[in-house]
Amino acid sequence: MFPFIRSDLEKLKAYTAHPGGSSEIPLDRLDTNECPYDLPENLKQKLAWSYQELIETNRYPDGSHLKLKKAIAEYVNEATPLANISADNISVGNGSDELIRSILIATCLGKEVSILTATPTFSMYSILAQTLGISVVTVGRNEANFQIDIVAAEKAINQTKNPPVRVVFVVNPNSPTANALTTEELTWLKSLPEDILVVIDEAYFEFSQVTVAEELNQHPNWVILRTFSKAFRLASLRVGYAIAHPEVIINLEKVRLPYNLPSFSQAGAKLVLSYRIDVLSFIPEILAERTKLLDAFAKIPALKVWESSANFLYARLTDEGLNLIGESSQYEGLNSLMLQLKSQGTLIRHTGGGLRITVGTSEENQRTVERIKGIFNHG
Repeated sequence: MFPFIRSDLEKLKAYTAHPGGSSEIPLDRLDTNECPYDLPENLKQKLAWSYQELIETNRYPDGSHLKLKKAIAEYVNEATPLANISADNISVGNGSDELIRSILIATCLGKEVSILTATPTFSMYSILAQTLGISVVTVGRNEANFQIDIVAAEKAINQTKNPPVRVVFVVNPNSPTANALTTEELTWLKSLPEDILVVIDEAYFEFSQVTVAEELNQHPNWVILRTFSKAFRLASLRVGYAIAHPEVIINLEKVRLPYNLPSFSQAGAKLVLSYRIDVLSFIPEILAERTKLLDAFAKIPALKVWESSANFLYARLTDEGLNLIGESSQYEGLNSLMLQLKSQGTLIRHTGGGLRITVGTSEENQRTVERIKGIFNHG
């Protein structure tokens, strides 16, 4: 390793967004929780017109994001009127990942502090913290419903003094397990002292319709993260946003890179917000397909699948499933199932001790069920 590279980076692996790679067969990409549908053709044409007629590629993008922030605030208030959000409560990032990194830089970098996560959860909290040399404290979850082990979390916060916990990250609903925060978990988050920042990632809000936006006025140490990559169909444009107290936003703005969001991405985000009824119209179909998938998987004794509040399901193998697939460990069994499905054209994600399966189109979901049945000879 080069002597000018930090030695601790040797232990880290680069994040692989599409583990499926190239393939000679058509793939059902159910591994990244994207929307299975592209933007409607008329909206793509409007976006193309904006690029041709309004965007000057020789000019930097709007570094203030003011118009987009106002449009986001209007959207948030429409869904949760009591939130009373304005542009001053919004920071926009190149995907939520950039915002997570900005939060870590603004709160932890250069200090002997740590963050806390409850695993399994979204891996980028830990990955980004480690790339910045920030310590990560992890606690477990109750595997019956994947609620955070609150006793362990409180103990970790009270006893981890060197370095102390400065930020707590949670996802609502959690990824990869798809469970929404319980009343007990929310009560615990509300009880945390104001010198701890609580980050609540609502990447799947449009599917769950569960939000804490109306709680922000009572909790200035809370930040909500959301994204345009899922329900708004803009994964390729990389737009995320944070909702928080104006003082928190001011400091996130200080550490973000200038001109961080390209003009085309800003145009896309403003467009889908303007046509949000049309863009989000597919959601009832996804929720109905989710129910069909849950019912279908419940009839496969080899799988244990949990209820979901998001656009994906979380599954593990039962003892019968391990026997049928010819593996003794859950890890090897899940990996074998994932690879067998990939060879047949279905990509799913092996993460967090289970399989995360995105709800796709009706045809994709049907193929997934049939392929899993075939693997376990349950056809």
